[in-house]
Amino acid sequence: MAVKKKFEMQQVLNYRVELEKMRKQEFAAARHDLDAASDRLEQEKSEAAKLAEEFSGRQQQIDSIFEMRLYADFFARKRDEIKEQQRRVESLDHVLEDRRDELVQATKEKKVMEQFKQKQKEAFLKEQAHKEGLLLDEIATQKKGQE
Repeated sequence: MAVKKKFEMQQVLNYRVELEKMRKQEFAAARHDLDAASDRLEQEKSEAAKLAEEFSGRQQQIDSIFEMRLYADFFARKRDEIKEQQRRVESLDHVLEDRRDELVQATKEKKVMEQFKQKQKEAFLKEQAHKEGLLLDEIATQKKGQE
């Protein structure tokens, strides 16, 4: 007596599964963007440090105001680039946190549906076992009555 019952909310569960997949992809993309921005920030800082080191080594050899001015302008521009990149990293970090929250929520919603499906399945199996027991009792009663 193998009767299967279809889960009435399978479409909702399928939607939740797809939504979770989409949220995972969005989270991975946000992680990638943050990692790339962080790498870029480290590169900018490294370039600034190399320039500062070069400037200290050449400071005694610089003989014109123009060359000094070039270094000063470059340092100012590099500082601005670093600040802008730090803002970008912070912004992407907030985006990543939002994507993480959305992923957690989507995962919870999917798990709720999976648990609901499992509980319905268990209830159906319990009901089937009860019906089967009643049928066996009926058969036993009929056989008892025929004897």
